[in-house]
Amino acid sequence: MSANAAGGSAAVPPPIVVDPNPGLVRSAIHLAYDVLWLVAIVLASPWWGGRSIIDRDFRRNVARRLTFGLPAGAPRGGRRRILIHGVSVGEVKATAGLVDALRADHAELEIVICTSTNTGEELARKLYPDLLVVRLPVDVSFLVARFLRRIRPDCAVLVELEIWPNLLRQANRRGIPVAVVNGRITNSSFGRYLVFRSALPQFNRISLFCAQSEQYALRFAELAHSSHRIVVTGNLKYDGFATGPADPADDLRRVAVVGAERLVIVAGSTHEKEERWVVGAWRAGAPGARLIIVPRHPVRTRDIVRELTALGAPPQLLTTLRETSEAPDPDRPLIIDTIGELEQVYGLADLVFVGGSLVPHGGQNVLEPAALGRPVLHGPHMQNFREEAALLAEAGASRCVENERELADAIRALAARPEERETMARAGVAAVTAHKGASALTLRALEARCFARPGA
Repeated sequence: MSANAAGGSAAVPPPIVVDPNPGLVRSAIHLAYDVLWLVAIVLASPWWGGRSIIDRDFRRNVARRLTFGLPAGAPRGGRRRILIHGVSVGEVKATAGLVDALRADHAELEIVICTSTNTGEELARKLYPDLLVVRLPVDVSFLVARFLRRIRPDCAVLVELEIWPNLLRQANRRGIPVAVVNGRITNSSFGRYLVFRSALPQFNRISLFCAQSEQYALRFAELAHSSHRIVVTGNLKYDGFATGPADPADDLRRVAVVGAERLVIVAGSTHEKEERWVVGAWRAGAPGARLIIVPRHPVRTRDIVRELTALGAPPQLLTTLRETSEAPDPDRPLIIDTIGELEQVYGLADLVFVGGSLVPHGGQNVLEPAALGRPVLHGPHMQNFREEAALLAEAGASRCVENERELADAIRALAARPEERETMARAGVAAVTAHKGASALTLRALEARCFARPGA
């Protein structure tokens, strides 16, 4: 079960293009599943109906999840379609290398990008302005059936493990091979799937699993009761990272007020409570540095402003500095209250703290700043990015801090040692570069197991 298995051979199993789980029992399970969904929708209707009236973005999201506004008709020029689904921002970004490889080698394919969130859709439209971008419907059988009739994909690619029972079943019944790429499954998710694997979501419906690692491959093999449809292709996210120094936009540099005279600390993808801890560590460890905070969820910005102001550190907002005559103040924290600019902001940094890790959230992606040549700090809660954190730790590109005090100590030490920051930066770039190549291996696996190259 190695990456070499991604290529075609006589032993490669054919794609699954029929329902492998027919019968009344399975139909009854799916019927019960549909009923639960419909009951949940009805019970929640006063809430989502009321919110839809006052929130235009939410109303649009509800409509699209219920399959309104979908395009109809065959792909342009009779081309085949491949549907690539990433639930939100991280998964959509991970598709970049694979989309580039598909465009280069398969001009006959029309690519459709699918996502589940507003932020995911916004990023997808920014990354792929020439591609069709759609929302994945609620997983009720008749909604999924309508979605697939409208989109008419010839292959469905699901990033990481965004699998839904009715999506898999309806795809099987329509002869649409389903592949999981960049596959990963956490310990907790694996345990839950083991309990319910005989019922839903039925892993034997998936034609191909492209796993990030051998450990994940073994878990998929146990859930699917077979290793023949599983290959290890590595992590697509490495291919999506630009390596080496970034060149942030001039307007971002202007409002951030960065320069050789000030150390720049960026706290990226922060969660509730972490902003105040970061401000405390900044004050204790490097009060003369420029602090830039990028919340994971910009919708929290108003609460963050209120909290930091109460601490005596009233922040400025990126949008305010861009849209008004307010002067940037490098002695106040700057909050990035926009979406999709994290990579550019990391490019301004001398030192990065990655959030979601001092609170028991499971961490956020530490590879992005490391790839840009930035030394990385993070907390102990990295369950969702365990392998990435281990890679950087082994390379000497990161440090783990347990709390606000240790974060302040690490900031103070690295602020005084530019040569150590540079050593960590070089180590991070080297570690990410060494792990590139997953897009090419994933494409080979898709070619062999889900669609054939012309003339092959």
